[in-house]
Amino acid sequence: MRRAWRCILRLIPPVRNAAANGADAAAATQPRAPPRRDGRPSPVHVAGSRAEADVVAAGAEAVVQAPARLAVFDCDGTLVDSQANICVACEAAFVGAGMPPPPRAAIRRIVGLSLVEAMQVLLPEADDASHRRLAQDYKDAYGAMRISGALQDEPLFVGIEQVLADLAASGWVLGVATGKSDRGLAHVLAAHGLADRFVTLQTADRHPSKPHPAMLEAAMAEAGAVPATTVMIGDTSFDMAMARAAGARGIGVAWGYHAVGELTLAGADCVATDVADLPGLMMEIA
Repeated sequence: MRRAWRCILRLIPPVRNAAANGADAAAATQPRAPPRRDGRPSPVHVAGSRAEADVVAAGAEAVVQAPARLAVFDCDGTLVDSQANICVACEAAFVGAGMPPPPRAAIRRIVGLSLVEAMQVLLPEADDASHRRLAQDYKDAYGAMRISGALQDEPLFVGIEQVLADLAASGWVLGVATGKSDRGLAHVLAAHGLADRFVTLQTADRHPSKPHPAMLEAAMAEAGAVPATTVMIGDTSFDMAMARAAGARGIGVAWGYHAVGELTLAGADCVATDVADLPGLMMEIA
């Protein structure tokens, strides 16, 4: 009897669980890789396998968001016409130091530089201590004008507000890079209701003077932009040189304080002669 049962059991195929049978069926449908030259078994791809899931997940993590398109504006001479207050404060600083003030044409040419560097240009024969005293005297004079209400209006150039709105609506991230202080820039933007328009604000309080690229580099880092997607818009050769130093594009504006020829020589990709030209020029070069 026992011999008979052993014979019967040999005739019954072994029973495997459903998962194992399913795996065999899935593997049977997959193409087999050719054998390796070293004799080791070749891996077989199985759709839906743990290995495939890991590869898909790794690919998803590797997807990098496209860099932002960043438009960085100078303030004085580009967004607002502030030359009157700058000239008065500079004249007061020189008079207070017992020196004749520079001509206003010379003062307008240093707009955009940080104060110590501006004084170096206006009074090159003086030493560093004198430049720093004059810079502080300028700050004091400007502050006194603000407190007394003597500051003149610093109007936006015609069309600037609309251009900023249009650029933001078309996907540009906006920033400012200026030789002003944090306080001075905040005052201007608040006066024109633009405090919330800009994503990144870079001033002389935290950076070396233009044309050093630090302001633009910080703006790009904050906005998630790269040089190839960044445009600097400004009215001075300092702005254009800063753009070049940072590897960004530069658009000069003809309504500010430096001549068009100077902007071009400093590396401007193009020069806007009217505020309304800016969006079109930016699309061409960015």
